[in-house]
Amino acid sequence: MQRIKTRAQFEAVMAGGTVSRTPHFVLHRAPFDATSPAGPESDGRQALFAVRDEPWIGAVLPKRWAKRAVTRNGIKRQVYNVSQSFAPRLPAAAHVVRLRSEFARKQFTSAWSDALKAAVRAELQQLFETARR
Repeated sequence: MQRIKTRAQFEAVMAGGTVSRTPHFVLHRAPFDATSPAGPESDGRQALFAVRDEPWIGAVLPKRWAKRAVTRNGIKRQVYNVSQSFAPRLPAAAHVVRLRSEFARKQFTSAWSDALKAAVRAELQQLFETARR
């Protein structure tokens, strides 16, 4: 499984459409055909995704929804771990997991508690399970 790193890659995948959604996350997917550069200038441009025989994954976690860096980094780790376990069942396409709402700070007072880890992991598994269908 490859990781999405550049802004152009993220923008191409986010334009691809929503595949799955949970209360806190959205999964965007773009087939590689839709992410290839088009137009007359595309001849000299490098393709966005060099390896096209396996899924690509990226995570977008706005500070608006996860204010603490510890929380953002923990959620990213969970995204990459869960996506790695689902990699054999995902199609060869580019995927971006986007955090779309905040985990309640009243319920999860610690920046990265065991309860928050479990809640994030369960919701990500649900997100990828729905997308797999």
